[in-house]
Amino acid sequence: MRYLIQASLSRLRPARNAAILSLVLLAPAGLAATPVTNVLPDAELRGTATFRFLGLPIYDAQLFTKGGGPLSWSQDFGLKLTYRKSLKQKALIESTLDEMARQGNSAPIEAQLKTCYRAVNAGDSYVAVTKGPDAIEFWRNGRKTCTLSYPGIKRSFMSIFLGNNTRSAAFTRQLRGQ
Repeated sequence: MRYLIQASLSRLRPARNAAILSLVLLAPAGLAATPVTNVLPDAELRGTATFRFLGLPIYDAQLFTKGGGPLSWSQDFGLKLTYRKSLKQKALIESTLDEMARQGNSAPIEAQLKTCYRAVNAGDSYVAVTKGPDAIEFWRNGRKTCTLSYPGIKRSFMSIFLGNNTRSAAFTRQLRGQ
């Protein structure tokens, strides 16, 4: 990457070199295209939060909504989770099913989640983008893993993070940008 930048800059005038190099090096990482912005071109970052369990950070979350506006369950949106610790596939599946059941929401069968979820290590990310009320597309580290289709899955699944009865109201408020 550095070689490509240097080669490109060598063809430009020196004054412009410094300006362009500064922009490339100082641009926030969040500006890079993500599956959210690729699938929902008008999506912008709405809010961020870190989920903690017993005080330990588990993952950082980012909510992307249309134009960065308030969350609307009637519009598609995306959620990115970047994990701070390693978790096994089984733990991800069980915690998802348990949390959906705790909230009284219908849940897909475990076999469906197995196609979507893989174990994660610190630094891995999952992106979930809603596609209407009955489908969510999942990406792990930028690669699509599945589309989960189930009646009402948007509200049932995303309520784990964004609903009115989450495990952490403060986390949800921050994520929703409130």
